[in-house]
Amino acid sequence: MATPEVLLRETQKLTAELIAVGICTDQNFPAQVVQMDGAVTVGMSKTDGLAITLKNIPYADSYKVLAEERAFSMRFIDGGLIQILYTFRNNELVKHRLAFFPSPDLLEYQNNAEIYESDELYADITALNVVTTPMRFDFDRANFVEVNHPMCHLTIGQYRNCRIPVSAPLTPHAFVSFVLRSFYNTPFKNLCSDLSVISPKLVRTLSGLEHQQLYMQACGI
Repeated sequence: MATPEVLLRETQKLTAELIAVGICTDQNFPAQVVQMDGAVTVGMSKTDGLAITLKNIPYADSYKVLAEERAFSMRFIDGGLIQILYTFRNNELVKHRLAFFPSPDLLEYQNNAEIYESDELYADITALNVVTTPMRFDFDRANFVEVNHPMCHLTIGQYRNCRIPVSAPLTPHAFVSFVLRSFYNTPFKNLCSDLSVISPKLVRTLSGLEHQQLYMQACGI
């Protein structure tokens, strides 16, 4: 069973491992917090800047606010931001926000060009033809509407109604591995393809009707 404590341990372990191999260069270590309404949150403790991503402003501006307010769990070597946040009520997972915000420009590369140019590991993230696109895996029991608002879904870009169904909530390991394998493939294969797994797979939430649509399969569930 995936409890707040288990998800916290896995997030802590992942953060430490990515720091050790040099992919994570800044972080806000995860915390388990009991909120005023009794909900228990696990992950990033600073959430003040999250609403900025929903506003109708350029992506570069949203990214800047998130970075300046440190509204992230991890910052990768190229400036990419990872957000990990789970919410539990009565020991049941009711919500998660797992987001990746790539750096909108190559400023980090320009400031530290010698680091990247000396190592082919980072060719994936410095290619000039790369188009940066944020993505977010949301899980929300309360706002579930079959097909139109799947309980777990992937949003690509900042498109208001982009909700690609996902078969189940994601563990921290599943999410971070997906980001690394997809967008940092060479460093992933060479440095961290064996990241620690602590959490069990989470319970399938895809509805029967959503199963008939195009959807993402979450780790064999």
